Amino acid sequence: MSLVLPVPAGASVLVTRPGPRVAETVHALAAQGVRPVVRPDATTSDAVHAQLRDLAARGLLTLDPQADADGADVVVRDPHGPVADGTPESTEPPARVGRVTLVGGGPGDPGLLTVAGLAAVERADVLVCDRLAPLAALERARPDAEVVHVGKIPRGAFTPQEAIDALLVDRAARGLDVVRLKGGDSFVFGRGGEEWNACVRHGIPVTVVPGVTSAVAAPALAGIPVTHRALTQGFVVVSGHVGPGDPRSAVDWGALARSGLTLVVLMGNATLGETAAELVRHGMSPDTPAACVAEGSLPGQRTVRATLAGLAEAALAAGVGPPAVTVVGAVVDALEQRP
Repeated sequence: MSLVLPVPAGASVLVTRPGPRVAETVHALAAQGVRPVVRPDATTSDAVHAQLRDLAARGLLTLDPQADADGADVVVRDPHGPVADGTPESTEPPARVGRVTLVGGGPGDPGLLTVAGLAAVERADVLVCDRLAPLAALERARPDAEVVHVGKIPRGAFTPQEAIDALLVDRAARGLDVVRLKGGDSFVFGRGGEEWNACVRHGIPVTVVPGVTSAVAAPALAGIPVTHRALTQGFVVVSGHVGPGDPRSAVDWGALARSGLTLVVLMGNATLGETAAELVRHGMSPDTPAACVAEGSLPGQRTVRATLAGLAEAALAAGVGPPAVTVVGAVVDALEQRP
């Protein structure tokens, strides 16, 4: 059952007393086409403030500590506030062996979560979620399910991967059905392989539900195919988390510049200018069509198109921030755009 009541179309919504799972409330409203105003107060923790700033930067809410309830059509007290009932954890051994399911949740719209992924969410005892997962789908979780948010806010709060691994193993070792819900696909820069190995090392059964990767979905939703007959025979997906000049980068940018393939860069906003310059240095035309697609599939989705040489400046001018997918290649102009 939904914890956020259906909201009339066009209604203004104020969310008060945001709790540690406020992102779920915001995503449930976003699924109804609502961008709420959220009013924190003196009880709001620093961790929740960090979530709110991140959600506001992504265009999913408006943050206003002075918002007046009289100015809203609907006022909702965040139903996902902390609950502490004082019930001690059982010391009895589990009656069954638990399991972990790595669920790729797709680019963010709950409609792009697979049927198998939704079924896993509905049956889970424990849900361990990323910030880019389709959090509105948690409305379909069992009321008694434990939900743990372990998202990594860019240049902000994050949960170390080792702690996530330990959490999955701990809950499954208690005999619980654990779902690790991620954005995109668990094995496309999702560290799903590390989580798989952690489970196997501890004798925990682990399975995978593949997800729709944003590397393909975000461009498609913006009208950009990653392949197109007569333009390219393939595409390559790379991480832009570290730039070409960083010693941690193992990407052969020269080979990519000469490949003739569509280039899709994930997590590359901060290094976009450096990446473009490196591709041009290795022979790619500065006039190559390029685009950034931000918040693919969500209400705040927007696309910036430019040449390769001008994309970083255009994205900065448009205020495009993560999460965003960058596409470089002739496919950016392959489809006729609707007027």
